[in-house]
Amino acid sequence: MDKTTQALWLPVTQMKDLEEHPALRICSGKGIYLYDAEGKPYMDAISSWWTNIFGHANPRITRTLAEQAARLEHVMLAGVTHPPAEDLARRLTTLTPDELTRVFFAGDGASAVEIAMKMSYASRRNTGHTEKRRFVGLSGGYHGETLGALSLCGHDAFSDIFRPLMPDNLSVTGPDCYRCPHGKTRNDCDAECFEHMEGALEKHGREVTAVFIEPMAQGAAGWRFYSPRYLRKLRECTRHHDIHLVFDEIAVGFGRLGTMFAMEQAGVTPDFLTLSKSITSGTLPLSVVMTTDAIYEAFLGDFTQMKAFMHSHTYMGNPLACAVANETLSMFEEGNVLETNKPKYRHLANHAALRFADHRHVGEVRSLGFITCVELVSDRATKTPFDWRLRTGFRIFREALKRGVLLRNLGDCLYFLPPYVITQDEITRLVDVAHAAMVEILGE
Repeated sequence: MDKTTQALWLPVTQMKDLEEHPALRICSGKGIYLYDAEGKPYMDAISSWWTNIFGHANPRITRTLAEQAARLEHVMLAGVTHPPAEDLARRLTTLTPDELTRVFFAGDGASAVEIAMKMSYASRRNTGHTEKRRFVGLSGGYHGETLGALSLCGHDAFSDIFRPLMPDNLSVTGPDCYRCPHGKTRNDCDAECFEHMEGALEKHGREVTAVFIEPMAQGAAGWRFYSPRYLRKLRECTRHHDIHLVFDEIAVGFGRLGTMFAMEQAGVTPDFLTLSKSITSGTLPLSVVMTTDAIYEAFLGDFTQMKAFMHSHTYMGNPLACAVANETLSMFEEGNVLETNKPKYRHLANHAALRFADHRHVGEVRSLGFITCVELVSDRATKTPFDWRLRTGFRIFREALKRGVLLRNLGDCLYFLPPYVITQDEITRLVDVAHAAMVEILGE
């Protein structure tokens, strides 16, 4: 490892790997490209961890950032407000269903999830329902890596070692349409897999305060897409048991699945909505929790009643972040982005299917909106995964990097989640390079 990077401890990285595979050192970015110290370009195939939608160093975003910095760079949000936060809260409530009337700011996705957990439980306490103190998450679900958020995650690699420290929450078997036990597809099912959630809420509903779910797409699980029917059943069931429903749209909000928000495709409204990542076009950390008047009013009262929601972060609602979030929303409106994206993500889905679908180690090529995922398997007839110790996806990621594409894998799933400003020709090249990298590792 280079001495200049010895002090730097990278996230979700086995640092010993860097002895053989040095970290990619990025010094600048422009549009869909990142550049190393020698000026070599790398296509950002994953939008810098699912955040950058309008390209690196976007002139509108950087100009807005500079102008806001010249006016006000930061002020605490406790008992204080400022125009960028006011404008953003108003615009978000305009974009979302009428029931979501309140906006609470935070700094990152995991913090937003923790806030939603605390709001749900504290609202029960304030209204005399302290028996409702547990949360439900799905297998394959991911909601962040702080301890509360981690207790909702269905990934042992993230959570096993920390389980003794985490709250005692419930994990329920979630949808896996590629390996559906009912022999259905996500396009023709009635969400028969909901039986697991239905049974869990029937058994534990009295003590459950909220269910957390990534609507329509489980990202860290390898972009598992599932039927909107599941969400409609879940909304009905949570209402029946007086359970809050939390949609974690941190990864998929702001057009990634084809609609501004994933919940639109199911036609249901949650009690809480968490948003982050693309909200600032990947420029600055910012997240929000949106909720209803009913939740908000559970915290209203005289000071001596001790009902106020006691939660704060130093940089929550930072004016710089809120300003670029407002500019991001303006760019959506002025550029008709949702419509402009359609031919691009259709081309991505079609070209990926054309290039990958017939390979003997490709189990499924699946797409929803501007996300396409290629799941690699040892045996496509039995859908048997590769031995995880072979690190098949990681080796393909490293090969793609040599060819100028930053294509970080999720286990043995390769996925494409590019900035919206990518062109169709660039999409073709992206998919072709990824395919060539796969063939280099797995053969024709």
